[in-house]
Amino acid sequence: MMSSWSTYQSWIPLLAILVSLAAVPLIILSSRRPNLREFWTIGAGVGKFALVFSLLPPLFQHRLAVLNLGEIVTGVPFALKADAVGVFFALIASFLWILTSFYSIGYVRGLSEHKQTRYFAYFAVCLSSTIGIAFSANLATFIIFYEILTIATYPLVIHKETEEAIRAGRKYLAYTLTAGVFLIAAATWTYLLTGSLDFIPGGLLQNTPLASQTAVTLFVLFMFGVGVKAAIMPLHSWLPTAMAAPTPVSALLHAVAVVKSGVFGVIRVSEFTFGPQLLKDYHLDSILLVGASATIILASFLALKEDNLKRRLAYSTVAHLSYIVLGVGLVSSAALLGGMLHLAFHATMKITLFFCAGAIYVHLHKEKVSELDGIGQAMPWTMGAFAVGSLGLVGLPPVNGWLSKWCLGWGSVTAERPLFLIVLILSGLLNAAYFFPIVYRAFFRPAKEKYSGEASPLMVVPLVITAGLSIFFGIFPDVGFKLFQLAKEAAILLFGGLR
Repeated sequence: MMSSWSTYQSWIPLLAILVSLAAVPLIILSSRRPNLREFWTIGAGVGKFALVFSLLPPLFQHRLAVLNLGEIVTGVPFALKADAVGVFFALIASFLWILTSFYSIGYVRGLSEHKQTRYFAYFAVCLSSTIGIAFSANLATFIIFYEILTIATYPLVIHKETEEAIRAGRKYLAYTLTAGVFLIAAATWTYLLTGSLDFIPGGLLQNTPLASQTAVTLFVLFMFGVGVKAAIMPLHSWLPTAMAAPTPVSALLHAVAVVKSGVFGVIRVSEFTFGPQLLKDYHLDSILLVGASATIILASFLALKEDNLKRRLAYSTVAHLSYIVLGVGLVSSAALLGGMLHLAFHATMKITLFFCAGAIYVHLHKEKVSELDGIGQAMPWTMGAFAVGSLGLVGLPPVNGWLSKWCLGWGSVTAERPLFLIVLILSGLLNAAYFFPIVYRAFFRPAKEKYSGEASPLMVVPLVITAGLSIFFGIFPDVGFKLFQLAKEAAILLFGGLR
């Protein structure tokens, strides 16, 4: 399959990384002029998305933008490559950053947050590193951006600087920096085995003789390295704790950057370092399937008992990230298509839910599910959007979650593993059990107090847009960003066809 693809030298992947980084000094210098500061934020977001979007036409002509910036060590360049998987991830992250930036303005102003300039500056660094992760051509480049993302997110997690936030930040660093050590160790071992760290469709290790114990141990090291950010149980507990962060940061963690970088890392390691054949030959797929299935079910049960709205959403994220891991573990092109679509579609749905939670908190100062009786009558746009996101995560059409779940179910059948179709069905029922009571409370229970309408338009408009996109992509998944076609290209590249 690779013979039909060609490469061309381009600075666009690097510019897409640097545009938000270049905005950081401008944001800092504009600290006393909030409107200008936020202009730089929005401008960088729009510029980043435009650059990423410009990579689509040549990609659909099977031409990949590449850039080599010199060697890190012998045989390992600091290199970028905009393949279908990377552009897919970068499109989602860059577009949702624009909406998150508008939402953040309404959030931080609504709460008169302190250190707003620091907040926007680190947000920009996080998005630069996320796009770097998307376009990394090898493990060394990937690790550099992956660890920059870890460090840049820390000031956002502790933004409130309360005792709870500081504890959450320490736990976040303890988990993610330890994971980084495992990832570096696994990459070093891979380099010793192959003399390369390149991401190769079909797997860098596919032609390297490996003892079974070596393959399993190396794979487990990698999964510890990327599994923390992917929140695979039992490596997940930092994520609910990190809900001490401001809501836009929670949206960043769950929908745009951090955890999506983790599951993106699972895709890169599984499909481009090991490859589908090695996953099967050494039964590494079983490790992914057992871990993903356990995480999906257990996290859903934990979400059921959470009264704190953001923590309930956090456990939902833990479960839904493992849908993507499940799509990889099924070693089926249809399942990988479903997993990649869920990476994108979960982002639009979950960012909607977190935007709603933030609007409720800023406007009404409510954080618990048990406090939401009747708020749908006062905040119909917000809770209507919440209902849309909930329906999608359950898997009901026309919201986009139905399509990614359908592809995952199709993949489990084509892979002759129907047990995992049952896991998906059970997960959908559990999703309904922890989301629908929130919607019922909001619209069908009498309010316990008098409420005063919607939150700021800067918060409500983005959440309505993301809810609308969730419906739009559920009906027209290939219009605009061509998400379905991109995911399909990746599946065909790795498996030689769609089945």
